[in-house]
Amino acid sequence: MSFSSLVSDIAYRNSEKEDMRSQVSKARSYASTAATSVSISGDIASQLHGGYSHPLARAWQAERQLTKSMLIYPLFISDQPDEETLIPSLPNQHRRGLNRIVPYLTPLVAKGLKSVILFGVPIAPGAKDALGSSADDPKGPVIKAIRLLRRSFPDLFIVADVCLCEYTSHGHCGILRDDGSLNNALSVDRISDVAMAYAEAGAHCVAPSDMNDGRIRAIKLKLIEAGIAHQVVLMSYSAKFSGCLYGPFRDAAGSCPSFGDRRCYQLPPGGRGLARRAITRDINEGADIIMVKPASQYLDIISDAKEIGKDMPVAAYQVSGEYAMIHAAAKAGVFDLRAMAEESTQGILRAGATIVVSYFTPEFLDWLEN
Repeated sequence: MSFSSLVSDIAYRNSEKEDMRSQVSKARSYASTAATSVSISGDIASQLHGGYSHPLARAWQAERQLTKSMLIYPLFISDQPDEETLIPSLPNQHRRGLNRIVPYLTPLVAKGLKSVILFGVPIAPGAKDALGSSADDPKGPVIKAIRLLRRSFPDLFIVADVCLCEYTSHGHCGILRDDGSLNNALSVDRISDVAMAYAEAGAHCVAPSDMNDGRIRAIKLKLIEAGIAHQVVLMSYSAKFSGCLYGPFRDAAGSCPSFGDRRCYQLPPGGRGLARRAITRDINEGADIIMVKPASQYLDIISDAKEIGKDMPVAAYQVSGEYAMIHAAAKAGVFDLRAMAEESTQGILRAGATIVVSYFTPEFLDWLEN
């Protein structure tokens, strides 16, 4: 091959390479332009994945993230000082007497437990009657527990559930007429007296769960008259629905009705409008916090509560049946216990709650550390 032919051949090959590079570059440019065109032809805001590509970035997407201060732990306080009885239908939960409460709570408080809600469980013979007389007995389990916990854990926020069902011989949430129906006027007067007894014993918060009409106003007025309304939180079970999720609680508290049911004073499961009216009523009567119970089946009601009481804290009670179902399904291998406990609670927060009454509180105190 002559020198001139060699030069021509090299020039030709270089030209081919340049053409190839140009084609590749054009192809890349076309692909990029096509991808951009696809995105922009819709909306650039449709590109979401980058916003939650990291675990911390995913956490930032939550409107509310669970903290220890959001949790309230339910406690069943027996009138038997040394009792510590496992509740079979409520995994890992016990009835405890006064001598067992402080040793049990001490490590939980050390881990960051901020609040408990107390439910009295009178077991002694003759402790129950038609009026629920032992509910505000100074020697009863709740008042003695309030005083004990105030001494033992000065920074622990103590909520006292206010109801008569644990203390009445008939198991209903108030005083009954001769025909077995609820006497609302007498019930409200009795419930408000019990709330005052708990407040005067040192409860930071009283939480009437009876669902009698007008009890929030009655309690608020008595707190004002006693000169302690400025230091006692009034948390109303504003939207408490009747249903089948309370069984384990009734096993724990011994509060199952001896006849009939509570459908005439607790809300019907489909009664969204009634719930909205009850929430509005309780806000107008002076409630400081409104609660929805149960939680997971009533996320729409929690959302409604936050809308109606937009300037108020909203609490949700993940009740005993919800808790027991999660345990049962996890035991059957349906899902991981922690994963579902966290997911269900996140749903409650997402709906609008800022306070969660949860039997998972001891576990959350550990999980929130990790």
